[in-house]
Amino acid sequence: MNKRFTTRRAVIQGLASSAAITLAGCSTSEPPTYGNVLRMGDWLTYNAHRLLLPRQSLAREYDVRDISAAPAIGTTDPSDSSQTGFVQEFAEDYSRFLHDGFDDWRLTVEGSVATPSSFSLEDLKRMRSRTQITRHTCEEGWSAIMQWTGVPLRAVLEAAGIKEDARFVQFHCYDAFVDGIDMLDALHPQTILAYGMNGRELPIAHGAPLRVRVETQLGYKSMKFLRGLVVTSEFDDNGPYGMIQNGYSWYAGI
Repeated sequence: MNKRFTTRRAVIQGLASSAAITLAGCSTSEPPTYGNVLRMGDWLTYNAHRLLLPRQSLAREYDVRDISAAPAIGTTDPSDSSQTGFVQEFAEDYSRFLHDGFDDWRLTVEGSVATPSSFSLEDLKRMRSRTQITRHTCEEGWSAIMQWTGVPLRAVLEAAGIKEDARFVQFHCYDAFVDGIDMLDALHPQTILAYGMNGRELPIAHGAPLRVRVETQLGYKSMKFLRGLVVTSEFDDNGPYGMIQNGYSWYAGI
């Protein structure tokens, strides 16, 4: 029998077996929200990508000449009470930081880290930086190519000291949304905390002062208006503010 065919069949059988286990209600090492029929597509995509794709494969990067117009959708100002995700407490903080040019803003890093920390925008800019031109692919069907400059998420996590049990990083934002990624994506070389866009400071509508860029997943995983990171050893669906409860897949690999 053809070796390639045998390998492919073995992979498919393995995924099918995993699906059967999940449907039966058995626990796995993967995010527990995938333990029901409605989440099987998400669960299979996550496991297939982790099984079949290179662990740190890079998303395509483009030339400056390819940069295109970039619409801003969703929340474009967390201090605006008319927008989705408005929370008074966060809005007051964001409005104050915005008024002061984000001089007093801090990104907190907590959870499974050796040294819970907070970093100013200038602290982050003093760390090693990365600039990349990538395609933002929206789940609504449009895409745009933009240049992003920021600090690798890995550098920030290493500065706080990643504990051995760390498995996920949760992003908490001023527009009340919360989402997360696993540690493989968190340590990916193209996963950055961006403070610049197209050679300028990150605009308000695109997430100032800081947004995450997860280039290996759909655009909604690149959360805007970051206020804090929480590193966890266990999966957290983040309750009512989590993306799962708002109709999105936890894993949106492309």
